[in-house]
Amino acid sequence: MLDTDTKRRIDTARDILVGKVPDPKSQVEQITIALIYKFMDDMDAHAEELGGNRKFFAGDFARYGWAKLMRAGLGGQEVLNLYAEAIAKMPENPGIPLLFRNIFRNAYLPYRDPETLKSFLKIIDDFTYDHSERLGDAFEYLLSVLGSQGDAGQFRTPRHIIDFIVDIVDPKKDETILDPACGTAGFLISAYKHILRGNSDDQGRSKLTPDEKGRLAKNIRGYDISPDMVRLSLVNLYLHGFTDPHIDEYDTLTSEDKWNETVDVIFANPPFMSPKGGIKPHRRFSVQSKRSEVLFVDYIAEHLSPTGRAGIIVPEGIIFQSQGAYTELRKMLVEKYLVAVISLPAGVFNPYSGVKTSVLILDKPLARQSETIGFFKVENDGFGLGAQRREIGKNDLPPVKVEVDAYLAALRNHLPIVETKPTHGLIVPKAKIAAIGEYNLSGARYREGIAGLTAFPLVKIEDLFSKISNGVNVTQVDEKSRYRVSRIQTIADGSVNLEKTKFTNDEVNPESFLHSGDILLSHINSFDHLGKAAIFLGNDSDVIHGINLIRLVPDTSRIDPRYVIRIFKTRRFLDTVKSFAQKAVNQASVKTSDLREIQIPLPPLEVQREIVAEIEGYQKVIDGARAVLDNYRPHIPIHPDWPRVPIEDLVADEPHSMKAGPFGSALKKEFYVPTGYKVYGQEQVIRGDAKFGSYYVDEQKYRELESCKIKAGDVLISLVGTYGKTLIVPDVHELGIINPRLLKLTLCAKKMIPRFFVAAFAQESVMSQVQHMSYGGTMDILSLKVLKNLRLPTPPIATQQTIVAEIEAEQALVNGNRELITRFEKKIQATLARVWGEHESASAEA
Repeated sequence: MLDTDTKRRIDTARDILVGKVPDPKSQVEQITIALIYKFMDDMDAHAEELGGNRKFFAGDFARYGWAKLMRAGLGGQEVLNLYAEAIAKMPENPGIPLLFRNIFRNAYLPYRDPETLKSFLKIIDDFTYDHSERLGDAFEYLLSVLGSQGDAGQFRTPRHIIDFIVDIVDPKKDETILDPACGTAGFLISAYKHILRGNSDDQGRSKLTPDEKGRLAKNIRGYDISPDMVRLSLVNLYLHGFTDPHIDEYDTLTSEDKWNETVDVIFANPPFMSPKGGIKPHRRFSVQSKRSEVLFVDYIAEHLSPTGRAGIIVPEGIIFQSQGAYTELRKMLVEKYLVAVISLPAGVFNPYSGVKTSVLILDKPLARQSETIGFFKVENDGFGLGAQRREIGKNDLPPVKVEVDAYLAALRNHLPIVETKPTHGLIVPKAKIAAIGEYNLSGARYREGIAGLTAFPLVKIEDLFSKISNGVNVTQVDEKSRYRVSRIQTIADGSVNLEKTKFTNDEVNPESFLHSGDILLSHINSFDHLGKAAIFLGNDSDVIHGINLIRLVPDTSRIDPRYVIRIFKTRRFLDTVKSFAQKAVNQASVKTSDLREIQIPLPPLEVQREIVAEIEGYQKVIDGARAVLDNYRPHIPIHPDWPRVPIEDLVADEPHSMKAGPFGSALKKEFYVPTGYKVYGQEQVIRGDAKFGSYYVDEQKYRELESCKIKAGDVLISLVGTYGKTLIVPDVHELGIINPRLLKLTLCAKKMIPRFFVAAFAQESVMSQVQHMSYGGTMDILSLKVLKNLRLPTPPIATQQTIVAEIEAEQALVNGNRELITRFEKKIQATLARVWGEHESASAEA
């Protein structure tokens, strides 16, 4: 368990570095190098205490010892020069083992500020080396700030998902274990801990002999293509007790050096994204492909020993994508390796990606004897599936594990499979999976009573659209130009907003003009925005589409454009598009040739129209309910005798009762941490939800910004962009501060109650004044100085309370529209799920 002091030290070290080293990955590397430096000195000191000699800082390297680095009287520049020289020369130190030389390889100090370094080293000095679980957990906490290694489409796997997979595969003490895309070695450490737990007595003491421990350490191996990840893996394993960890810098997909090696257990969360142009693998793979996820799964399957097992996280493209390599891979898995598929919820990798994933459980001996495959579904993993991933009460992982274990035990013991009766899944005969020829691994497709709801064939996109064309690369000029250019920014809520078009004078082929019913789809963008689609319903004849969009002209004799846009917005379609993503610089892209191959369900045209009519009927109810929510404004019948009081005279007579958030360098995003004291921003105010996720600062920063703290009953007002929105801080709220875009008001209880203030502030007569007081160029801003003098109608407190009671009664009726929206959105999801032949949750609109 990570103790509070250790966590605080790590957070403080990052806070010190953030001004000079803003990249989290570089922060982790600098802390890692410094910790190992300090720990080597600790081990030297311990050796001396026992009567031995120093070996890490001996000979020519004695002058770099930690005590010499930290000695009193040494100037800041001297410390910086000595430390920078030491870490650069450490790979040449003959007194340190190969492990440490590898850790220090290519290490350097990326800044030259002596004060920053001295403050940083002072924090590192508080750490003391040992092989305790505490220190290993501390390093894992440090690694958690890495999040996405987005350059390769890799996303840090949550610890509880890793442990869930490891517990199912159940590695043993005498088995060889590999992660061929190990990142920071999370799977390998979880496997090591799993084996230790399985070989301990009731008091938690290890039953492994020294020889067994040594053999276990040698049996655990990892590969990674990134030298930075190799370094972090080495340190992570070392701090968990591995004196000689085996992590190699190795390109699993293009190198043949280790091809002939096999292992007993493999775990992996391989990269989801292929580089531009695809992978260029060697020819020894069974499945020929340039897709990284296909090649990794093939590699893992082919490198299992005769008794081998594996747990692999894969994107949804592996599960149902129809291209030849995917189908060929699934066929091989079903026939030789696969025993279970576990569907994970789409938000598991939030906030880094909303991509939908599944877990493949491979077991060579069981797969060869079994005639079935188990399909299991995790709806909730114990955490909310939004950006903040807060802990919740619903967790399907434990019961799903019990059912998967029961199914695998039945296979091993040759028991009747029907007796397992999973409630979180189903058991499907391999013959049924093979019957259609696609070897689709979406379990819901085989569920009786659901698959039968749709008999619609899956048809390739290229067969449903008469024209599929890339966008035009134009020179954007000004609003006096001849042609409009539709861009990704013009796509909103499934339609094209012509008010956001750019303009060009370039020569344009008339065939490039958009026509009503054309579909635009984003295929070059950030990963999360790939697949965004819109239907063009304009009558303008001068609109073309930009380079990041693909135009699809529906064959209206076969498919209704309104049906297309609904299918394109489903999670199933979006995940399929993203499964083809290739990474290039800061953008991801999908080739037109790949999009052509994607399949969508094709009901008869009349049925499509019925589906559209059903959904549009639900949508009208949703739109009406949203209109009520958007347009309802509580009205206050203002009496002419009520005084109008400036806001600055309505606040409490106490410090900071009217205070804007901190500006300048006081609160930069570099100060944000994963947990701590909440930073309230406009997202909470605009949504009207104080519980909505946000950012956090540590205790030190919270104390520094005393004047920006909020408390229950404070009124928050947005000042920038979407200005004039208000929110009352509820009685139950997370302690925190406001960001620079908010103003907080602590009202005088004898002059105005918060609920009346919010209602009065929203009155049209007041908001018109607010609009006149805003200023700005690209973004409207409310001036605090001017806002102080804004006058509000101020009746007696008793009158305010009566008016508020009436408003709250009205709002209770209005808020019923929120539930209406939720219900009818679920109806739309259920309709689209039936079209795909899946459960409602599998086809929810994004």
